Amino acid sequence: MRRSLYKGNTMGRAGVGVQALTRGGTGRPARQVPAVTRAVAILRLLGRSEESRGVNAIARALGLIPSTCLHILRVLVAEELVAFDPVTKRYRLGAGLVTMARSALSRNGFAEMAQPELDRLTRRHGVTTIGVQVIGLEHIVVVAIARSDQGLRLHVDLGSRFPALISASGRCVAAFGGYPGSTLDRRFRALRWDRPPSLGAWRAEVGATRANGYAVDEGNYIRGVTIIAAPVRGAREQLTHVVVVVGVSEQVQKIGVDTLALELRTIADRLSQQLGAR
Repeated sequence: MRRSLYKGNTMGRAGVGVQALTRGGTGRPARQVPAVTRAVAILRLLGRSEESRGVNAIARALGLIPSTCLHILRVLVAEELVAFDPVTKRYRLGAGLVTMARSALSRNGFAEMAQPELDRLTRRHGVTTIGVQVIGLEHIVVVAIARSDQGLRLHVDLGSRFPALISASGRCVAAFGGYPGSTLDRRFRALRWDRPPSLGAWRAEVGATRANGYAVDEGNYIRGVTIIAAPVRGAREQLTHVVVVVGVSEQVQKIGVDTLALELRTIADRLSQQLGAR
């Protein structure tokens, strides 16, 4: 069975400048630089697109003037962050960006710590395990993965991005991220699931996640697939990462949801200690 963890959930609105900029991680608004904001928006749009796009399609999607969009694209092509096909006149992400992303991921300290833990859990139970970095309420990014050769084959790679509040990992973000309930409710309503939980049920599951130290999604996000997640916290007890187990529900039931959840929580606690949590 081959399934995709990405289900077309919204990563942010299509328009330019959708994410709040902060200065030096302090949470204070940073001064926006329009050209940079537009360039980043173009890169994100191309990153979400399954096919290459022409300049007019890019400009229309982002609400840009086509001539402005073209000037930015030419700079991105010159810097090898975007590739241009002179035959089709379309643009896609360039090899330079891929190289930068791989370099960043290879130097990710959490990934180096988490990978052996994920490998052991995958070998022991035959499930796929994933480590993700939490990027606020916008999204999570896959930074480590151990693939199972049994049953479920997931279409997910290093660098894949998903909405922050989706599935079991999202319940961890909601439970331990320290965000206002009204903000979480608004974000929840924009998520897409195979079997969507009601808002009341989701709130209760977030509460259970806070009490248990792990979250379970039994077929809500992907029908027939069980996802278990546990939070990893850093030096100031802030949520920084989440470790995740993914398996066919029948397989997970045979192993035992509680068995996997407790093992995953233990791994998350060890990683938290390594990151400086008390």
